[in-house]
Amino acid sequence: MPRPVHFQLPAKDPERAGKFYSEVFGWKVSKWAEAEMPYWLVKTGEAPEMGIDGGITQRCDENPMPQHNVIAVENLDEFLAKVEAAGGKIVAPKMPIPKIGDLAFCEDTEGNVFAILQPDPSMMPPK
Repeated sequence: MPRPVHFQLPAKDPERAGKFYSEVFGWKVSKWAEAEMPYWLVKTGEAPEMGIDGGITQRCDENPMPQHNVIAVENLDEFLAKVEAAGGKIVAPKMPIPKIGDLAFCEDTEGNVFAILQPDPSMMPPK
C-alpha cells in the first residue's frame, strides 16, 4: 500500500524556517549540497519512532507550491491514471529528479496538492 514518505514545506526564507523547526521540535535541518536548486533536508527523528522526514524549499512567487506530502508508489504512470479516474488532476507532469526518482504533482477533489514519487530503484533498500 502506498504511504507518505516525505513532506515538503515552502518557505520565503528556508534558513529561517529551518531554524524555527529546529528550535520548536528539535528537528535536524541541513542544506542539501547535491540539489540542483536550494533545498534543505529535514530529519524529524530516528527509527523506531513514528514519522517521516522532509524538506524545506524556497517559495517561488511566480509559482507558489503549498505544503505537501510525497507518496511513494511502484508505478507512477499507473497512479497518475488512478488520480484522474477518481476525479483528481495532474498539476505538474512526471519529471525526473536525479538520484531520487520520477515525481509528479497532483490535486485531489478538495484542492489539496500532493506529490507521487516512483523512487529510483538504485536508491531503494534491498528487499
